[in-house]
Amino acid sequence: MSYDNTCKYLAENYPADFARWLLSSDTSDIEVLKTELNLEPIRADSLTFLQISNQILHLEFQTSPKSTPPLDFRMLDYYTRLKRQYWCDIEQVLIFLQATSSEIVFNTEYVDRKTRHEYRVIRLWEEDPTPLLANPALLPLATLARTDSPQDLLEQVAAAVDMIEERDERQNISACVQVLAGLRFPKNLITQLFREEVMQESVIYQDILQKGEQRGLQKGEVAVILRLLIRRFGAIEPEIQQQIQTLSITQLDELAEALLDFSSQSDLVNYLANISPAQPNQ
Repeated sequence: MSYDNTCKYLAENYPADFARWLLSSDTSDIEVLKTELNLEPIRADSLTFLQISNQILHLEFQTSPKSTPPLDFRMLDYYTRLKRQYWCDIEQVLIFLQATSSEIVFNTEYVDRKTRHEYRVIRLWEEDPTPLLANPALLPLATLARTDSPQDLLEQVAAAVDMIEERDERQNISACVQVLAGLRFPKNLITQLFREEVMQESVIYQDILQKGEQRGLQKGEVAVILRLLIRRFGAIEPEIQQQIQTLSITQLDELAEALLDFSSQSDLVNYLANISPAQPNQ
């Protein structure tokens, strides 16, 4: 189950609620940016960019502090790309979902000689659950908030979910709650408080399953294509491998057919140079 996809779903479907929580902004004039950033395309399930007036709110959700490249450098990288493309104020918030003692989750800046870049970090296990419990869109995050009695907190979340009047919204929020609660609670407790069939009927649950299947299929195709290329041309440059890994399933299918006509690795380089960046959900 994808925790990142769940958070992305929440942020993109309830942008005003996240802006109110993180920026104390009550504006409803918010646009979810569906865009590639310049240079190599950035595509990650955990990323959401919200444009609010003359400001961009960059949200990134992480279950693990480990990342390649490191998270602090990634935040700098995202910042410079966003700044180059939109040239406006940018608020970056890195939200860690699962409790850990790693030093990385306490770092709030990238430092390299004379370069220093700061960003905001939220460790959900330290957050007051009260404002999260008061907002249906944030109920899934409330399951991971600070508490001396985790089971009581989960019961509060379950009660709040039951109070959501609109059926589809109740189903989707319940599914998100159950997904994120899995980071903290045993499955048997979650199923005691939430009906599993409600989760399976929800749009977000089906979307998570579909995206998981797509990622599995894409990884399999990438592995096969790389094996064929290495067997034919020898070692493939890491940059080329990384570019192939970003291709959509459709683009991978086309590459698998085109590589039969390649006579050298330069043909591969030229082919990749003429491919448009993959669009989300392809």
